[in-house]
Amino acid sequence: PSPLGGERAVSVSAGSTHSLALTTDASVWSWGFGDGGRLGHGDEQRQLLPKKIESLAGKRVVAVSAGEHHNLALTAGGAVWSWGGGRNGQ
Repeated sequence: PSPLGGERAVSVSAGSTHSLALTTDASVWSWGFGDGGRLGHGDEQRQLLPKKIESLAGKRVVAVSAGEHHNLALTAGGAVWSWGGGRNGQ
């Protein structure tokens, strides 16, 4: 079984200790260390396997980028969403 809910990845991005995947259905998945909320699941838990970021469901994400402690998602409508560490204004 696919660790991405049966969907294929169309884009991936790696931060220093976490990763993101964007799937064909515009869902965003994350895994790795969750410190500072960088995985986007509302906690700081470590995820060994990809987990869907439910707060982005229905947003039609078209691109993702993982930073060292934060992430960005771009939607089809041009909105930018960010999550994770923001100590330096990310």
